[in-house]
Amino acid sequence: MAEEKRQFPSEVIDLPSKGYFYPEDNPLSSGQVEIKYMTAKEEDILTSGNLIQKGIVLDKLLEALIVTEGVTLDDVLIGDKNAIMVAARVLAYGKDYPITFVDASSGRQRDETIDLTSLEDKRIDFTQFTKGVNEHQFELPTSKRVVTFKFLTQKEERQIDDELKAMKKFTKETGIDPEITTRLKTSITSVDGDNKKITINNFVENEFLSVDSFAYRAYLTSISPDVDMTVMIELDNGEVEEVAVPVTAQFFWPSTRR
Repeated sequence: MAEEKRQFPSEVIDLPSKGYFYPEDNPLSSGQVEIKYMTAKEEDILTSGNLIQKGIVLDKLLEALIVTEGVTLDDVLIGDKNAIMVAARVLAYGKDYPITFVDASSGRQRDETIDLTSLEDKRIDFTQFTKGVNEHQFELPTSKRVVTFKFLTQKEERQIDDELKAMKKFTKETGIDPEITTRLKTSITSVDGDNKKITINNFVENEFLSVDSFAYRAYLTSISPDVDMTVMIELDNGEVEEVAVPVTAQFFWPSTRR
């Protein structure tokens, strides 16, 4: 499969994580990954109704584009996956990405074209981390309890999605969406040094103060390596505002594509 992929032009891209959180024997620990340019064969993946319905079409696409031997999408951290996705889109359909947003100053719906190559990685202080270790510590500001946690991989994100789908019937009955607690249970690896799953689950469900939960999630976001999917856009009143770049159907299905 790797030899087949290498028949086509490819590019080596830098990962937002710089490879810091992968084991030394994982090729991603180099901080780079090689992906090939999309071909009509990969467009077949994008137009596969079955894959679209299952919600796995982009995962299958990225799996087909990764060239680096020994790399599986399941092992890739979510922030690094986002970088691969942006790079794949640029290589496939160019850097220009049209978006629609509501101008906060006028309430007017506006169209803008974003240069995807202008998106930068989040600025992270890597000196606070130990290379090769994906476990981090945070003292909760109110309860003063200490949690350790990890950055999630594509495999773990998929497991969260599967778990939420399995609970969908129960969610409809209660009207409560358990996504926050499900993510917390997956990312947290210990509480006050206790790494038993039953302890973590009980803490999240019964002891995690909302003020601490908010602080933890804000901290996790601030140190998670990822692509900064925001751009500065001038509003109708002349002010400049930060706007989130939406990843819509147009990202890999440009309207001009035939």
